[in-house]
Amino acid sequence: MGLLDAQACYLDHLVEVVTSEGVDAVLVSGDVYDRALPAPDTVELLSAAVTRLIDAGAVVVLSSGNHDSAIRLGFASDLLARAGLHIRTSPGSVRTPVTIKDVDVYPFPYLEPSVAADTVGALERTHAAVLRAAMDAVRAQRPSRPGCSVVMAHAFVTGGASSASERDISVGGVCAVHPDTFAQADYVALGHLHGPQAISETVRYSGSPIALSFSEAAHHKGSVLVDVRPGALSTEFIPAPVTKPLAILRGDLRDLMADRRHQDAESAYCQITLTDAVRPMGAMERVRRRFPDTLVLAFEPVGAQVVPVRSAALMHQRSDLDLCSDFLTHVRAGNVASKRERALLATAVEHSRVTRADNDDQVLAVATGSAA
Repeated sequence: MGLLDAQACYLDHLVEVVTSEGVDAVLVSGDVYDRALPAPDTVELLSAAVTRLIDAGAVVVLSSGNHDSAIRLGFASDLLARAGLHIRTSPGSVRTPVTIKDVDVYPFPYLEPSVAADTVGALERTHAAVLRAAMDAVRAQRPSRPGCSVVMAHAFVTGGASSASERDISVGGVCAVHPDTFAQADYVALGHLHGPQAISETVRYSGSPIALSFSEAAHHKGSVLVDVRPGALSTEFIPAPVTKPLAILRGDLRDLMADRRHQDAESAYCQITLTDAVRPMGAMERVRRRFPDTLVLAFEPVGAQVVPVRSAALMHQRSDLDLCSDFLTHVRAGNVASKRERALLATAVEHSRVTRADNDDQVLAVATGSAA
């Protein structure tokens, strides 16, 4: 499904929030894009949205995530910073804050351990070690700087709940980072996990602004409005608009098509699992008559009939037409051939027999002529 309309709707909403709330900064802790090579329309949408956010009075800070191409995202970052767009993609930048009024924002890009360990001075090549080293660098300079500190990081922090649409960032099975890693930061804005969740009072995932898979159907998407001051912190979750909801349905095809409880799903993106004992013919076409935006259709038959496997001896006793019909029943999970289908198979079998006989006659004639 295309997500551009939903993304555009969210960005319109975000500009409205920034304007109405007098937001000083918009922070995005990766993933800015959902792939290393984003579509041109997606890049154009982001460019227009950033311009609108800056025109509304906000500084925009973006850090790269594991889905982003750091090199592409970081292009012309020094120049763009002069206009109010700060993009951080290099491990070497973790010590340099973006200062907004009296708040130092430290945007950590996704720190791939094998790449970032030496740059940040980590003693081990693990996610925990590189983030600990980055935070040690921040803590070392904080006593000499006034105001508050906000850290942006892209990582899997212990206590977070994941979903199926997130790309695994584990290296050697070690990927979790303890929230104490970020001790002494006044607030930590996390990216990577798509579900909004608070790990602690000061460590939080805002989550993805729109659903990216059916595993996120129960998520309540949005943004976190943070007011951070020396000795005081307040957060407010701002729900995002939903252009089209997600629905997960399961059951017998006939029941799903008739059950009035599923009326809301008629205008939703649907994931449907059919439990019919025999797989219905033309299932997707029939399902979409009621649920036109069905994107995923699965089959988990309940009480499925067992198609008997015939012995070789019995197989030899069956006609070619019966064997073709048996094969059709087998590959269609128990749906036997209809009278019309048997008629078509009979025509095909007969045509094959006649063609084979003609070919045999031609071969015999050639062989006889050669012998003469």
